[in-house]
Amino acid sequence: MITCSAPGKIFLFGEHAVVYGKTAIACAIDIRAQVSVEEILVPAVQMKGPGNNVDLNPRKHPYIYTVVDKFRKLADLPDDNTSSKSGKGIAIDIHSEIPVGSGLGSSAAVTIATIKALDVFYGTDLPLDEIARMGHQVELEVQGMASPTDTFVSTYGGLVRIPDRKKLDFFDAPIVVGNTRKFASTRKLVSNVASLKERHPQVINQIMDAIGTISEVGVNFVCVNDLSTVGELMNINQGLLDSIGVGSYELSELVYASRKAGALGSKITGAGGGGCMIALCEHKNLSRVAHSIKRAGGDAFICRTSNAGVRVEKDK
Repeated sequence: MITCSAPGKIFLFGEHAVVYGKTAIACAIDIRAQVSVEEILVPAVQMKGPGNNVDLNPRKHPYIYTVVDKFRKLADLPDDNTSSKSGKGIAIDIHSEIPVGSGLGSSAAVTIATIKALDVFYGTDLPLDEIARMGHQVELEVQGMASPTDTFVSTYGGLVRIPDRKKLDFFDAPIVVGNTRKFASTRKLVSNVASLKERHPQVINQIMDAIGTISEVGVNFVCVNDLSTVGELMNINQGLLDSIGVGSYELSELVYASRKAGALGSKITGAGGGGCMIALCEHKNLSRVAHSIKRAGGDAFICRTSNAGVRVEKDK
């Protein structure tokens, strides 16, 4: 069995604007998705279940299905019509700590961990840049539109500037994540922003420019761990995200509750519309901010930024 894992991520600045080539700053966090691949005697690709395994389904498992389809060009995997040369197949098992549809890069982490697990299992020796490229292509095919941010950060870990994909000095900080428990479709939200931009190009282009500028200015403060200034810029970024319609009542409740409890800065992370927000805090305020988020109706957990990208957990 081969087991690999990849991290979730947060956006400090720049979501949505990054889709249009503007600068964004993202960072891996220490919650991860884990994918295992093992050989089975059935000549098929299956998803491991609590009882019986089930055949891989493009509707139920779109990211895994797309990864597997790409690997058929690289290795001896069975497909829907023919068996593998060996007459054997594989079972794929997923365990993830990352809430789905939350803005924490859950699909990217599962995609990247799956690519790495298949890479190790079949000995294809893909370099990290190819793993990140393939992961982005999978998200594009499944979602219709996607930035390379999630898959790149999940591959390399640490603090990353997008779109030039430059890994920056590590930003070591505690983060409180607040989850609205409201599912949000990244594809729909990205499409809604694109439609708004088409209707009001002069206005929305300037907002995207401003979000990109926040990211560019923010790099200077992130790299010296100036938490107070990073927090201020996060708050400004949040206002601009609200202006393009990706906020929600539930997210706003958690954002303002965290600030009232002492967060240095708080904002949406990811596509918005639901899912998660993040709060940057001093250590002394972590528990108070997490408790405040819970009182405002969200789930909350404390995590840290992480320098670890995709990795092999078990190889035997």
